[in-house]
Amino acid sequence: MKSVYKITLLFGITILVSSCHNTTAPNYQYFPNMYESVGYETYSESNAFKDGKEGQLPAEGSINRGFEPYEYENTTAGYELAKANLKSPLDSSVQNLEKGKELFDIYCISCHGSSGNGKGKLVEREKFLGVPSYADRVITGGSIYHVITYGLNSMGSHANQLNPQERWLVADYVLKLKSEL
Repeated sequence: MKSVYKITLLFGITILVSSCHNTTAPNYQYFPNMYESVGYETYSESNAFKDGKEGQLPAEGSINRGFEPYEYENTTAGYELAKANLKSPLDSSVQNLEKGKELFDIYCISCHGSSGNGKGKLVEREKFLGVPSYADRVITGGSIYHVITYGLNSMGSHANQLNPQERWLVADYVLKLKSEL
């Protein structure tokens, strides 16, 4: 008789528990605002900010994370200042001509050639003309860094492809090529 009561009790609890579960509706949510947050459209009107817009401009004077400001302007005067004053911040332990050569081979060799004579594959195929030889120019590490950062004439900027340290590595390698011409 006791086993019948136990089986009946167990069966009753099972029915009670299973009857509370509804597969069409979700169960209780802990912190429901995490699951059903208020969705703001980027450029919609809102009372969250003073000007009534969701999309806000960054604070004045703010700098992107990882960005290093470059104080020379993209002008001829800025180029001349960089040429005269800008020196490589890399010490001799960080200067790695192997890495500089590797980066030069990726980004520069197609126009400037492997020896810096301005006879790269694109120049030989006449896709670009007038690429100067490093031997024909008075260049410094600062001027090379400036040109890599901003570009010059038909050469575009490589600032998006090379971080500042990599630009200095390429500049050091270009100076090495210039000394060999």
